[in-house]
Amino acid sequence: MKAPNLNLKMGRGMGKPGIKILFILGCITLAGAIIGASGDQGSQPIQYNHKLHVEDADLACLDCHQNANTLSRASIPNISICGDCHDDTESENIEERKVAEYVSNGVDIPWVPIHIVPDHVYFSHRRHVKLAQIECKDCHGDVSQMERPFSIAFVNMEMEWCIDCHEERNVTNDCYACHR
Repeated sequence: MKAPNLNLKMGRGMGKPGIKILFILGCITLAGAIIGASGDQGSQPIQYNHKLHVEDADLACLDCHQNANTLSRASIPNISICGDCHDDTESENIEERKVAEYVSNGVDIPWVPIHIVPDHVYFSHRRHVKLAQIECKDCHGDVSQMERPFSIAFVNMEMEWCIDCHEERNVTNDCYACHR
């Protein structure tokens, strides 16, 4: 089979097939750049080490994610919590220095959200953590052993997964319990 003539000459004489191919290649490159910039959830501003904080500082999930016990959102800890321990901008650890700089500048750490509940779903951490006494690791994995921040969700939190969990625990699957 003969390879197609792509006619990629620059300037005058470039035919319509060559222009179309350059246009398509340009679109693919642009799309890749946009996806790379917006979809790189592995790039957190701080390379947070849960394991270190659990083992060395003896922290529990609720020490930092304080709202999980009382509100619908668990909250991602930020400078008001991190600043209690991290204020040394001269630390030898670059990640600790980054946190301290956010704290000293009064600027929230721009964490990239990973666990996103769709707008049409009502999910209450308080209801699951406090009332149902579901452990954090059931949905988020063994975070206490994570040495890098979340880049993807531990489980695919889709409706079927939620329904299965509700059925296992003999909890309502009434649509209005979760969809408001």
